[in-house]
Amino acid sequence: MADKSFNAFAMAQQQFDRVAEMLGLDQATRDLLRNPDREFQFNVPVRMDDGSMKIFRGFRVQHNDARGPCKGGIRFHPQETVDTVRALATWMTWKCAVVNIPLGGGKGGVICDPHHLSQREQEGLCRGWVQQVAGYIGPVQDVPAPDVMTNGQHMLWMMDEYEKIHRGHFPGMITGKPLGMGGSEGRTEATGYGVVYTLREALKRKGVDIAKTTASFQGFGNVSQYGVDLYTKLGGRAICVSSWDQADQTSYTFKKTSGIDLQELQGMADRFGGIDKAKAKAAGYEVLPGDAWIEQDVDILLPCALENQVNATTVKKIGKRVKFMAEGANGPTTPEADEILFANGVYTIPDFLCNAGGVTCSYFEQVQCNMNYFWPKDEVLERLDAIMTKAFHGVADLAEAQNVHMRDAAYMIAIQRVAEACRLRGRV
Repeated sequence: MADKSFNAFAMAQQQFDRVAEMLGLDQATRDLLRNPDREFQFNVPVRMDDGSMKIFRGFRVQHNDARGPCKGGIRFHPQETVDTVRALATWMTWKCAVVNIPLGGGKGGVICDPHHLSQREQEGLCRGWVQQVAGYIGPVQDVPAPDVMTNGQHMLWMMDEYEKIHRGHFPGMITGKPLGMGGSEGRTEATGYGVVYTLREALKRKGVDIAKTTASFQGFGNVSQYGVDLYTKLGGRAICVSSWDQADQTSYTFKKTSGIDLQELQGMADRFGGIDKAKAKAAGYEVLPGDAWIEQDVDILLPCALENQVNATTVKKIGKRVKFMAEGANGPTTPEADEILFANGVYTIPDFLCNAGGVTCSYFEQVQCNMNYFWPKDEVLERLDAIMTKAFHGVADLAEAQNVHMRDAAYMIAIQRVAEACRLRGRV
């Protein structure tokens, strides 16, 4: 259960401050990097199907662009806040830097629930969002992408509106588009596969055979589904996933000790990853409370849903057998929980390294669109694997050499790269 007083941006700043002190950064650099460069808050009027007008609140935050154009998704979520967007934009800066791709950090959002919006209303929301920021996004400024409850169709509507405004074709202005419309092969799998690439390397580094491990996944969205897919292909046994039930407005954990059947569960899920409880029970799954995923007697935990899920309270529920955690979600672990995990010997692959496969493949899509030349899927995934593997070992080597948390090591690498770019540009 998440702490309702949790503030994601305060946590992002706390994480930054800790490492800034470790690195001995000067005050000007700290002041520049702990806050976003620019942020936009605006209203998006949408004509609803019943003829009424409804005003939605939208955001775009650009944290830092010293290493390249800002990059980051757009969330549609009823509990979206500007502080969440600020935090995610900040984490995107570090994420791009730690895997060493030439992009900065941005993030966007709209306070809405697409479950309750028709396709036409969602299109109006997408076009209205672009109209508010069309002068401040684009292939050489800030490149949006899908995130929570947004998809390739939303990105196409946004691209179309941007191109109408700027009177040209600019497929590199947004990523996560469908194949055939500027999308990249491998993009759907990229985040979940990237999580497992780093997990695979962590297990190798510690001398653990992945085929002898079990895992529990939080979430059943895109990241979790493809994470389960590659993890099981490599021989691991995933025993449970959690899933949000729109009808009940709560989450459940679906468990099968012998190992879940991904295709079977996908056949029971809606387009948002909500699994049908009745069908799951009939197929032999235990249906447990939503937070039961963290209590399972497994070797590996993979939080792949929302932030603040492993905190000072929930971390106490983690089983003693757990020795690895791969953070597929953004900001799933609080600093207080981090200290407990480190003390308990849980090898944690931090979010902005672990789930950077998505932004890396988005970068590939941007490059392919700007060249108007597209790579086959095998080439995309090979390039992704190479980048994720190199980034993981760079962080792991530093963590071992300095005897620090993996998260601190990842921050040290990322912050130093961004700080150096700012220094070379004369911003500090």
